Amino acid sequence: MSIPFSEIIGIMGSENVLSSPEELYCYSYDASKIKSVPSCVVFPGDVLETAELVRLANRDRFPLFPRGAGSGMVGASVPCAGGVVVCLNRLKRIIEIDPDNMIAVVEPAVVTGEFQKAVLEYGLFYPPDPASLHFSTLGGNVAMCAGGPRAVKYGVTRDYVLGLEVVLPTGRIIRTGTRTVKGVVGYDLTRLMVGSEGTLGIFTRIILRLIPAPEAVRTLTATFEHLEDAARAVFEIIKRRVVPSTLELMDQATIRVVENHLHAGLPVDAEAILLIEVDGRQTVLDEDVSRIVEICGASGSAQVEIAQSDADRQRLWLARRSISPALGRIRPGKINEDVTVPRTKIPALIRSITALAQKYNLVIVCFGHAGDGNIHTNIMLDKKNVDERTRAEKAVAELFRIVLDLGGTLSGEHGIGIAKSPFFQWEVGPEGLETMLTIKKALDPNNILNPGKMFVPNPAFFRQ
Repeated sequence: MSIPFSEIIGIMGSENVLSSPEELYCYSYDASKIKSVPSCVVFPGDVLETAELVRLANRDRFPLFPRGAGSGMVGASVPCAGGVVVCLNRLKRIIEIDPDNMIAVVEPAVVTGEFQKAVLEYGLFYPPDPASLHFSTLGGNVAMCAGGPRAVKYGVTRDYVLGLEVVLPTGRIIRTGTRTVKGVVGYDLTRLMVGSEGTLGIFTRIILRLIPAPEAVRTLTATFEHLEDAARAVFEIIKRRVVPSTLELMDQATIRVVENHLHAGLPVDAEAILLIEVDGRQTVLDEDVSRIVEICGASGSAQVEIAQSDADRQRLWLARRSISPALGRIRPGKINEDVTVPRTKIPALIRSITALAQKYNLVIVCFGHAGDGNIHTNIMLDKKNVDERTRAEKAVAELFRIVLDLGGTLSGEHGIGIAKSPFFQWEVGPEGLETMLTIKKALDPNNILNPGKMFVPNPAFFRQ
């Protein structure tokens, strides 16, 4: 692989090209901790520079790896074939906020949390809220179709993307979608690009749909002696026409880990805790809270606590926010899966995970977005311990089989990247895989953009 450094510098400027070993190492990994050092890192300043770089990559056949903040959990931005990391951090403008039409136009490096604050000043709301929102970028969120706790009510990133400016893998520039809520002209290229994990295009501009900000928020927690009761409460709440903005679950293993970390008096003998939020008009929230309390009680909740102030609300959220730092007290590493099943299958999933933990002598904790069935399954391990890592990898494969048998999916929000690519065909099937490869080859005939990700295509496919 030959990379024309002088021509790349001619496009970007020397100040926007990194090549020293120390600099390259900083862009060799993401939150998955998968590592591979690139040949160089570039920072395009606009769509034209990006397109020119992509055309050069096609001419000389070197791979490109789009990157945002590097907060992804599956290695989707890792330069697994060397090549050039295309870091979009210079494209960080909020170009427009249109409060009357409730849309915004942004560049991909705008930080999600900062964007939410900006639109809130107009009384508007951008609901997608990945855990990384204080540092992850909107471009990365779109590439991975990020979710978050509020997905149970508001949906995920794809539900708010109206249009895109995209540099295709051959260097052509297209603009998809519209600035309107409705738009049904031709194939839905916007939806095709959202969640494509950097394999089909590089986003340089994003049109986002906004909604009115909720008037008020109410928060409560419910403690359950039995996991099945907590799971029943989850679907009973929604069946009774109360749709919380957040409906989070902590299983017993998680409760105990967090209590050992916080010493906050959490009920370690309880099999589950639900953290529930509702938002909307103040006049209806009291009724929603009352109905949730009634449903939780009828479902077997031993205790329900309602936040009476913002300080109370933050206290109730403390346990949920403390999970990640608490996990580090168990083992130095983890495999963090984001499997998703139908809500009614949550008890079966967690019981199966408990059996897996016993079978492979592992600590596995479960928590997450019970309202949409997205359960974060964290297998704790020391990755330097070869035997423990082998057992953990076997547990992951078995977990994925269980999830698919329950009618679920391998990923609710993290995506596939490198980490889950060996299992990709288990879910989509050979025909689905072949269809996606056909799309990839049509748009990226030279396999330039983010190769080795998601479906790990057979190189022979691109020689046909």
